[in-house]
Formats: sequence, structure tokens, C-alpha cells
Amino acid sequence: MLRYIVNRLLTVIPTLFVVSVVVFGLQQMLPGDAAIALAGESLDPAIVAQIRADRHLDQSIIVQYALWLAGVLQGDLGQSLRNNVSVAQLISEKLPATAILSVMAMGWALLIGVPAGIVSALYKGRGPDYVANVVGLAGLSVPPFWLGLMLILFVSVRLGLLPASGYVSPLTDPGAALRSLLLPSFVLGINIAAVMMRHTRSAMVTSMAADYIRTARAKGLFERRVSPEARWRS
Repeated sequence: MLRYIVNRLLTVIPTLFVVSVVVFGLQQMLPGDAAIALAGESLDPAIVAQIRADRHLDQSIIVQYALWLAGVLQGDLGQSLRNNVSVAQLISEKLPATAILSVMAMGWALLIGVPAGIVSALYKGRGPDYVANVVGLAGLSVPPFWLGLMLILFVSVRLGLLPASGYVSPLTDPGAALRSLLLPSFVLGINIAAVMMRHTRSAMVTSMAADYIRTARAKGLFERRVSPEARWRS
């Protein structure tokens, strides 16, 4: 097990390095000048030059990347060019909300995907199976941003049931936090639910057609003990 983990880490490290080089290179290809953008309305050459020196923008791309990589390895992710705040601080501020949103999205996926996959497998080739497959295909096909806009328009604007935007910390108001996260977590979870439904259906169909199921039936065991289909239907 340890050898497997080490091998995986040895694979991840060069992958992350290549990705960082590509992303850094693409960033350098963006139009515009970061120093002039940071200077704002003041285009004083002295101020622009000072910004270039402070941000190491006057160095070559290789030197800039080396300085950035050295900072990342030491835990320094740099400063945000937009609001001049530490990137690590921005991540730490948003991480709790992101983690809660991810957990709720996975909850929606389990709540919808697993039961839908079970029903689809139990009624293979019949009406519920077709309905579940159509819903699953729609979940995979509908863009999340479009679904989110439609839900905001219908649930928030027209019905006024949930807030259209904003975030409330669960430590401040658990009820308001739940209401603010229901819509975005559902939008993120419905796509995962569609994938989970198809995997659950495939696993159950394979299991119900396995040799050991036929052998158990041939030995005269009760159907309820043999078939998951009989257990779920009862």
C-alpha cells in the first residue's frame, strides 16, 4: 500500500509542475499590462516602475516563475492583483463556504442518484426505468449555469421561497445558511446524481444477473433472500 501511495505521489508531482507551467505561461500571454492596471488612473512612470519592481514584473518570465514557485513551496501563494490581499487569506475565507456547499451537493447526489438508480434497475425495461434514464440524461445534459438561472427565476423571484444570492454562515444563523445553500447545492449535485444513478443502476443490474443469484435460486432459497429486487419491492 505504501509503495502504491509513493508511486501515485511521484506521478502527481510532475503533473502539477506541468500544469503550473502551462497556466503561468497562458497568464503571461493575456493582453494588457498588470503594472499599468495596478497603477489605476495614475500613469506616473515612476509609480509603474515601482510596481514592476515590487511585483518582479521587470524580471524575465523564467525568473518570475521561479520566484512564484519558491513562494508556493513555502506556503506563500502571492498577492491578489485585484484587491491586493494575500491569496492564501482569500482561500481561507472562502474555504468553509465551499466545503459546506460541496457536502450539501454530495448529499443531494446521494439522495437523488442512489434511489433513482435502484428504481431504474428494479424496473429495467419498463416505465420507471425510462423515466429515470430520461431524468439522468437531462441531469447530464443541462448546463448548471442555465439550471441555476432558471431556478433563481422560478423559485426565488416568482415564488420568493429561497434567496437568489448571498451566503450566511451556519454559526450566525443555521436556518438562513441552509436556505442560502439549498439552490446552489442542488444545481451542483444534480449532475453528480445523474452519474451516480447510472452507476447504481449498472451495478444492480449486473448483480441481479450474476451466477451466484441463479445458483441460489436453483438451490431453492426464498426469493426474498436471493434477489435484491424482491427485498426492495417488499
